[in-house]
Amino acid sequence: MWNDVVDLRDFYATALGQTSERMVCRRIREIWPDVHGLRVMGLGFATPYLNSFLDEAERVLAVMPASQGVLSWPAWEDGRVVLADETTLPFADRSLDRILLVHVLESSEQVRALMREVWRVLADGGRLLAVVPNRLGIWARLERTPFGVGRPYTATQLATLLREAMFTPLRTEAALFVPPARWRMVLSAAPAWETVGFRWFTGFSGVLLAEAAKQIYAAPPLMRGMESRRRSPIVLPLGRQR
Repeated sequence: MWNDVVDLRDFYATALGQTSERMVCRRIREIWPDVHGLRVMGLGFATPYLNSFLDEAERVLAVMPASQGVLSWPAWEDGRVVLADETTLPFADRSLDRILLVHVLESSEQVRALMREVWRVLADGGRLLAVVPNRLGIWARLERTPFGVGRPYTATQLATLLREAMFTPLRTEAALFVPPARWRMVLSAAPAWETVGFRWFTGFSGVLLAEAAKQIYAAPPLMRGMESRRRSPIVLPLGRQR
């Protein structure tokens, strides 16, 4: 089940959404502290987390799946968003250095084909970072946030998925320990929740972040008919929505 792009936008405009963005983005930047000269792509609804890379990476792009919908991004310059099927990405083989998956693995009904495409477009030596709802956490149990929609994962399930898709898991981190409450007092204490949770309760985080490297010694075969299903992307101009 996909989150609608408008619902995602509206969530990240709230105090709770902005807090969750800061907490998860902080962990992303700890995993990827330096992307100078690299080509970074976000798949799903990754734009809130791509902003910090804009002034650093050589190129930053966002792909929003057709089943989710699309919004222009960023608001202050030419658009960097492409609307495409998540199983037929409009990029050349080995053309991207970093790929960030957010709000996509838990929603897609074609995860194996999606991961095959990610493997194809990721450069040899590139890195994948998957952000998914934690099955054991509170956020996955409440549908009032995007992290409560779709299929959550355990750390073991996520590692298995990556290995089956010809990736080598490198590290798994946890983030979003603050409860999904809208109370100002709770949100203002989010950094403290993160510190305590990361030290003592990592198994109950709101999301899991798994970094993986591309295995280059073998490649799974393309799914039958995938070549014929290549479709042209839709690039969204600045200021135009859906």
